[in-house]
Amino acid sequence: MKTKKTIGRIDKLDLPELGLVKVQAKIDTGAYTSAIHCSKIHIEKDKDGTDLLVYTISAKRLGQGMKAKKFKTSDFKLKRIKSSNGQVQERYVIKTKVKIFNKIYNTEFSLSDRSHMKNPILLGRKLLSGRFVVDVTEENLSYQYHQK
Repeated sequence: MKTKKTIGRIDKLDLPELGLVKVQAKIDTGAYTSAIHCSKIHIEKDKDGTDLLVYTISAKRLGQGMKAKKFKTSDFKLKRIKSSNGQVQERYVIKTKVKIFNKIYNTEFSLSDRSHMKNPILLGRKLLSGRFVVDVTEENLSYQYHQK
């Protein structure tokens, strides 16, 4: 039987492919898909006519010393996702890596405007299932583990 790590309700994590470190995330077993706060989300065509998803991750949502980062990718899809208020929305979804407890996981993040939310990242069940047990009385367990 595979041992599951205990993770708290809030943690700081890294997204190495996006160059993001120690970004605060809410652990949410009620959400299926993970989400990351982005703005200026749109499609552009490259010189070959391929669709590119363009998005910006805001600096003020990432913490001290971070600058806004603009990304372009052709590896994306459009998915129907139920938001926290129960409405179904179409959102762009990207694949990237997330580092938790010094281990790298491949996962998907939907891009959404989380400016009205406290945490710029939400980790959902798709990533958590089979890997983690959530203890809502704890915070930053992965971050503390990383500091050792």
